[in-house]
Amino acid sequence: MRVLSSKVGDHIGKKILIEGFLHKKRMLGGITFINVRDRKGLIQVVISDKDEVEKLRGCQIGTVLKVSGVVKEEPRAPGGFEIHEATLEVMVPVSEELPIEIDKPLSHKPDNLDTLFDNRAIGLRNLFESNIFRTRAYVLGYIREFLVDNDFVEINTPKLVGGAAEGGAEVFKLDYFGKEATLAQSPQLYKQIMVGVFERVFEIGPAFRAELSATTRHVSEVTMLDVEMGFIEGHDDVLKLIESMIYFVLSKLYKDQSGILKQLNAPELVLKESFPRFTMSEIHKLYQEGTGIDVSKEVDLTPDEEKWICNYCKDKFGCEAVFATDLPASKMKFYHMKGEGEVAKSADLLFRGVEISTVPQREHRYDKLVEQMKKIKIDPEHPGFAAYVSAFKYGLPPHGGFGLGIDRLTQKVIGLGNVKEAILFPRDINRLAP
Repeated sequence: MRVLSSKVGDHIGKKILIEGFLHKKRMLGGITFINVRDRKGLIQVVISDKDEVEKLRGCQIGTVLKVSGVVKEEPRAPGGFEIHEATLEVMVPVSEELPIEIDKPLSHKPDNLDTLFDNRAIGLRNLFESNIFRTRAYVLGYIREFLVDNDFVEINTPKLVGGAAEGGAEVFKLDYFGKEATLAQSPQLYKQIMVGVFERVFEIGPAFRAELSATTRHVSEVTMLDVEMGFIEGHDDVLKLIESMIYFVLSKLYKDQSGILKQLNAPELVLKESFPRFTMSEIHKLYQEGTGIDVSKEVDLTPDEEKWICNYCKDKFGCEAVFATDLPASKMKFYHMKGEGEVAKSADLLFRGVEISTVPQREHRYDKLVEQMKKIKIDPEHPGFAAYVSAFKYGLPPHGGFGLGIDRLTQKVIGLGNVKEAILFPRDINRLAP
């Protein structure tokens, strides 16, 4: 029976069978050492029999192997154990050299990212690269655990839609049997409709943005967590929900997956259960006082302000997550609720120097919603919006929610320089493959 690398230490002195990929091969003093990789990691194999060594002649990294041998303790080996008296079976030989060396760290420097992504299918076999996506999977699992435990129902909504949910022009258009359709920018309309069904819903899925952006923060296809919660007392309920979720997810990740995070050289987590809150105008003022840079004419926070306030809160409050509240009403979406004066009942959640979520209360009053749609020239009776509007016409409770970028959160958890490094096969204005 096959034994995985993580369980090899349970069989000291016994003969076992492992299966996996040839990950590394080296000669030392007439003895051949190989590392075999399986889904749990690496196990070192010592091959002294010349006939067994001969089986590897011409075999390159990636060759699929079946290895039998006796488990011995060896502190210098991966995992602290290795296999001796090995006999090999080559299950799938690989004769061509890999285009990149997966047993060594792959460069994540900006000028090497195209090479990294062009060779993604093979490069992901590198343990550092695969651990990025193990971490991402754990983040998703903990998010689901938190939301399900708090009575949220997971939903799946269409990605082919008849209108732009955000009311903008940055959408991918396509022909849909003679009609014009777009790829969904978000499940915004559908998750609000579903508040009238389940009260609390969430979705994890792709969203598409036709933005002509070539930055470290933007891609054309993102993975989003979208959450909506009904029967709220006010905006503060939504802020507390995402605050509790982020604290739960990151605290659990850093506790349960500390080994992987250490291998990834992830920064230490500095977080408290309650995140600092500053209005956007207060952040402008603090930043200007701290740096001498005039931002009085800025509507949004600049990227440098986002970095600065996160560092400020980390040093002053011991928390590297912070809410920027009282976002300007001039920037609000038609489905957001306007607050007093010229602000919206909305906030941005910043973490490690970048916005990871916008967290608003929604406008649930039918008449007010229709008024806000018409104000920006969206027809409430358009086929892409009619069903959405009808949900309000026939009653939705006070509600709010948020969208959170899984790619960007993973990037910041690990400390990567570009959001594309946290995406298996990224899509941007220049990349449609692999």
